Amino acid sequence: MPSVIDAKGAVVSDVPVPEAFAGGAGTGKSNSMFRAVFRELSNRRAGTASTLRRDEVRGGGRKPWKQKGTGRARQGSTRSPQWRHGGVVFGPKPRNYIVSLNKKERKAAMRAALSDRFASNSITVLSTDALDFEKTRDFAALLFGSVKAAKTGARTLVVYAESELQSVGAVLHRCGGNLQKVGITHTGALDIKDVLGYGRLVLTTTALDTLGANFAKRKVS
Repeated sequence: MPSVIDAKGAVVSDVPVPEAFAGGAGTGKSNSMFRAVFRELSNRRAGTASTLRRDEVRGGGRKPWKQKGTGRARQGSTRSPQWRHGGVVFGPKPRNYIVSLNKKERKAAMRAALSDRFASNSITVLSTDALDFEKTRDFAALLFGSVKAAKTGARTLVVYAESELQSVGAVLHRCGGNLQKVGITHTGALDIKDVLGYGRLVLTTTALDTLGANFAKRKVS
């Protein structure tokens, strides 16, 4: 059961795990999570790496020396792969790394990742009541207890609701943007790579409700 902390980092209460992430919702979804992470990483690749083949390198049209009588190995061009400034064998060419994954499986993978975080007690809920920081050290003390601990603490991802972008989100970005161990995002931009890549997740109360509603299973009437 996730703990709820206030603006000073003190535990004030506990909240139940949303139904969408309770009861082993991530069981047997490791393959889907792998494909979802692989898709996100692959789709970020530019695919612009390019090398020149021997027929694309400028020059090399003249035979370096005659075929026989020199005592050296026969050569047909100075742009052969074994020559300096020669062409590249099987080098990369511009290509598309886009990987597709259907929406249903992506959603199932994200639900499984969040369920795993809830099951391992890696999620903390942040109450946004009276949340008004002016200094980065105040935010560091909230998450890690002190500024010194913020340099060695676990990598923490703070997630707020997309509807809080102009209010809570502005405060979090202003005060937490310089903390190396802290990532800040909203529910609309949250991806599975971040959920699995950070050791600890801190969700605002509104973000928790939003994620619970987004991943709730629809009841068929």
